[in-house]
Amino acid sequence: MRFWRKPLDLEQITVTHGVLHIIADRCKGCGFCIQYCPRHVLEESEEFNDKGYHLPRVVDDSACLSCGFCELICPEFAIYRTEEEQKVVAL
Repeated sequence: MRFWRKPLDLEQITVTHGVLHIIADRCKGCGFCIQYCPRHVLEESEEFNDKGYHLPRVVDDSACLSCGFCELICPEFAIYRTEEEQKVVAL
């Protein structure tokens, strides 16, 4: 995003970044995490878990902002995230 002026709190602006972890044994293939991800980080993979469901897979790990919505919407608690170092936004 381009601004026409520099924000006064530019030094305080950070962008979070998360790494997604999927627990294959818990996933039941509902696809909620794929459908409702605001950044489209996940997609359905071709591999199956032990129950016979398609697992989600991470498409673009760098696009994850660590919003935590995938964790909240997963009914089986099969996905979680860990946050990495925060990066300062350069405008």
